[in-house]
Amino acid sequence: MAQRKFIDDWKRTHFCGDLRGTDAGKQVILFGWVQTRRNLGGCVFVDLRDREGVTQVVFDPSTEPRDPQLDSAEGIAQTVALAEQIRPEWVIAIRGVVVSRGENTNPKMPTGEIEVRVLEAEVFNRAETPPFEIVDELDTREELRLQYRFLDLRRRPMQ
Repeated sequence: MAQRKFIDDWKRTHFCGDLRGTDAGKQVILFGWVQTRRNLGGCVFVDLRDREGVTQVVFDPSTEPRDPQLDSAEGIAQTVALAEQIRPEWVIAIRGVVVSRGENTNPKMPTGEIEVRVLEAEVFNRAETPPFEIVDELDTREELRLQYRFLDLRRRPMQ
């Protein structure tokens, strides 16, 4: 995938935690950290986190191109291939379309009634995988948490 100049070409349209069901159908650009990545049957699901919250973004090879001048099936396939490489705490930017989750709504997330179908993505920064996930309910040894307390302090219960 060709390297883009995001600072000049792309501007963030929303923060991850701001999207709701009323935004369905909108094209958005999000920047953030990968919190988790799940590969389920060819689709890659990423929880993208920024200072405002978390949104689920979906890299799906069956996503239809939205704008013929910007999108192509080949470009979407390259984006899905990129998603296979993504790891937690990488910083990425995505351009995609907000869609309703319908019956798959996640009531535990403020953004749980929507997800973003990715049309294009770029990695800003690759990071080493942290020694533990930065999540609210953490099941790890206290010694490890103390050794990496700068990571532990990112968790919401510690703030």
